[in-house]
Formats: sequence, structure tokens, C-alpha cells
Amino acid sequence: MLFAVTRHDRPGSLALRLSERPIHLKYLETVLDKIVYGGALLGDDGKQSGSILIIDVADAAAATAFADADPYVDAGLFAGTVIRAFRPVFKDGGWL
Repeated sequence: MLFAVTRHDRPGSLALRLSERPIHLKYLETVLDKIVYGGALLGDDGKQSGSILIIDVADAAAATAFADADPYVDAGLFAGTVIRAFRPVFKDGGWL
């Protein structure tokens, strides 16, 4: 089942994001098989201010476990996280 994990960083936390990035990337290496699509959310200044991931996991509990295991959580990077079931409708300019 697909889920969108949307995260917004705490204001002024870019330095924290960058310092914790190596351990975050190591975590992502362990869950690449679950990540369908992902990337950065950018602020008006063009710098990363959050992220969005589309993940494929068994259920909502697995999506929450996936999100909670990110080392950025323990580092206190996120101001908020929203996890919602996701149903794709368009891909590459066409209907699915």
C-alpha cells in the first residue's frame, strides 16, 4: 500500500539537517526497497525545508514505523510529519 510521508523542518534547522544527513542517508539505504519516490521540499530561499516520500509498505502502522525510524526524528529536525494513504492518478503525463 502506498503512503505519502510529508515532513516540514523546524525553522532555522538547516545546519542540523546537514550535520545529521550522513546517518539519515545510511538509514535510507536500509529501506530503499520501500521508497517509490522522494525528494526535498524547498523554501522560498531555494534551501531544503522538508521532504516528501512516497513509500510502499503493508499498512499505516508500517508507514508510521518507517517514518519514526528515521534518525532525523531523534535529532529533533521535524516540526511536523503527516502520513497519508496515497493513490496515484497520473504518471508521466498520463492517467493510470
